[in-house]
Amino acid sequence: MAEEQYPEITINPEAIKQAVDDRMNARLKMWMRTCAHCGLCADTCHFYIAKNKDPKMVPSYKAQKLKELVKKKGRVDKKYLQSLYDIAFGDCTVCRRCTMFCPFGIDMATMVSTLRSILTSQGMAPKGLQEAIKNYLESGNQMAISEEDWVETLQWMEEELQDELPGATIPIDKKGARIMYTVNAREPKFYPQDIQLAAKVFHIVGEDWTLPSKMGWDDTNLAMFAGDTKTARHIVQLIYDRAVELGVQYVAITECGHAFRSVAFEGPVWLGKDYPFRVVHSVDLFAQYIREGRLTFDRKITEPVTYQDPCNVSRNGGLSEAARYIVQHVAEDFRDMDPHGNYNFCCSGGGGAIPMGPPFKKRRMEAGKVKADQIKATGAKIVICPCHNCYDQINDLNKEYHLGVKVKSFKEIFEEIMHIPEELKAKEEEGEE
Repeated sequence: MAEEQYPEITINPEAIKQAVDDRMNARLKMWMRTCAHCGLCADTCHFYIAKNKDPKMVPSYKAQKLKELVKKKGRVDKKYLQSLYDIAFGDCTVCRRCTMFCPFGIDMATMVSTLRSILTSQGMAPKGLQEAIKNYLESGNQMAISEEDWVETLQWMEEELQDELPGATIPIDKKGARIMYTVNAREPKFYPQDIQLAAKVFHIVGEDWTLPSKMGWDDTNLAMFAGDTKTARHIVQLIYDRAVELGVQYVAITECGHAFRSVAFEGPVWLGKDYPFRVVHSVDLFAQYIREGRLTFDRKITEPVTYQDPCNVSRNGGLSEAARYIVQHVAEDFRDMDPHGNYNFCCSGGGGAIPMGPPFKKRRMEAGKVKADQIKATGAKIVICPCHNCYDQINDLNKEYHLGVKVKSFKEIFEEIMHIPEELKAKEEEGEE
């Protein structure tokens, strides 16, 4: 059933054919011809499992819709495009789990992403993504936060942090800092304490860091999920420009999966050049602090803990072991999901599913049952999620399936148990008990 309708779309067969031709390359053609329809990818997909093994949920069925569209050479109608829209945006989170099990290594997520790109070029993208793209182009961030509001939020968080750690600062536009920290725009909008927690960690470990005041502080890239490469490139260019302007060695990514992938891996391809800096995800940075003895803990969490492997942090980011290195230092009773690491199932909130908005919530709740069952099987009471989409999705699954868990980021865990040297703490005034 269609989630959103686009009656205003006028079909231009030549425009559709051109959009297809523009995106076809040797790699896509090879994958379309290579697929043997063996079905080995079927059980790898959370949509297929959650929807009672519906053949239409088999990854290869969804990916081969690209081949079907190519063969039609633009001869399509609204109903057909709507069916592709439902598949590309509603029945796949482009998590790449299926590719790990394909005997030919076909990247079905890229094929579905190409379908998204073609649909977006014809004005058929979820309204939530369309609005975000407009915001990126106008304000440089998905939430349309003004520069004034952004800076005021940072100053507010700094003031609150200094009540606990008098010497702590949130440096803005500090040239020559080692690290330029970037955040998910949902943080200043909905979770400003996330920025404060990052600042607290950086202060305790003695990090030399900064945040940019201008466009380029939002590391998310919802244009990537819509297949809008032009806007995706623009977003990364903003981050690149700020990092070069400030002369930093590293661009650090907040606890967000797709932001890491878009900046670290897709970005150099979109920009057509290497970076004069390195990109590091928070998970890798935190693990480094622990290895170096800069981040230590007064105790471990005693409640049973499990860890959510975000697709773009673990499978597509290579940080599953770094995450578990952190977990072993903060959790007394760690219970891994089955499967886990690079083979973990997508939570069903990725691929833009959450920012696509309410029309897609029912689908992500249904497909997310696989993740809910995984969590339930561990018996854990805390789920650590180093990704905003996973964090929000698992909170939704928690309510939908009555999991009875607390969802926390690494920074929230650190807040509870990390060691703070006495000399950094606020001194009690005379007369205080």
